[in-house]
Amino acid sequence: MIIVFGSINVDMVMQVDALPAPGETVLCPEYLIVPGGKGANQAVAAARAGAPVRMVGTVGTDPFADTALSLLRDSGVDVSAVASTDRPTCCATVWVDNLGENSIVVASGANLDTTARQLSATEFGAQDWLVLQMEIPLPQNWAAVREAKTQDARVILSVAPAGPVPEEVLADVDVLLVNEIEGQAVATAVGLPPSDPKRLLADLSRRFNLTAIMTLGKQGAIAIGPAGGFEVPALPITATDTTGAGDAFAGILAAALDADDSMEDAVRYASVGAALACETIGAQTSLPSRADIDAATPNLAPLRPLD
Repeated sequence: MIIVFGSINVDMVMQVDALPAPGETVLCPEYLIVPGGKGANQAVAAARAGAPVRMVGTVGTDPFADTALSLLRDSGVDVSAVASTDRPTCCATVWVDNLGENSIVVASGANLDTTARQLSATEFGAQDWLVLQMEIPLPQNWAAVREAKTQDARVILSVAPAGPVPEEVLADVDVLLVNEIEGQAVATAVGLPPSDPKRLLADLSRRFNLTAIMTLGKQGAIAIGPAGGFEVPALPITATDTTGAGDAFAGILAAALDADDSMEDAVRYASVGAALACETIGAQTSLPSRADIDAATPNLAPLRPLD
């Protein structure tokens, strides 16, 4: 089973011709209000990819709460461990330009009240995966990792948004997922020198005995673990909105690993799913089904082993 511990939002999405510069006002014809949050996105992505998923997080008691939980429920995610608080449900404003690039501002709200104590009713085992991101108070993240490891669960940490991760936490992580900016933030915080992606991933893998994966957008992804490394190319697509692509990768990767796929197959599968998520506006609304991913996977070029 996959337990996702993290953020639950609503996203207010606006499509603009170009992202505004500081001090600039731009107009767009409309906006969408859709479920979001990196944690909830990952949970929906994993569920749509066929995995059993439980979401652990917090929403408010305001009208946005039902919207924030709607696609989790529709996707079959267990939301019994989602708490409510007097703070408003988290809201993110997402601006997307004509090239699919985005800028995002997040008002954390109820996410600030998510605590590792909410995991007390969850029984972990060696076959379970805890998936985390970085949108809730980080001390609660690290407490959740400790709780999972005391029960022999495996841990996937998506370092999004970018920030430092304590060395003792990295020692308990099985799979570390970063983009280039996030990878440098992790490396710098533990005293590793700036380096190219392959060297950075190799250093992190060797030092903390984990599999380190870096997503590189149109360049695909690189993974290096104790058994070696490989590169996976990106699926050729026309991007409409990159919002949620990293969350799609994390959730689909977790689903594949939960199904006992090899790391190579899981990263390929996640790479395909993340690319498909870029073809539609929105985060959760763009996440592909297992059937969609299965149909597109043969179009991905073979992975390349690293020397």
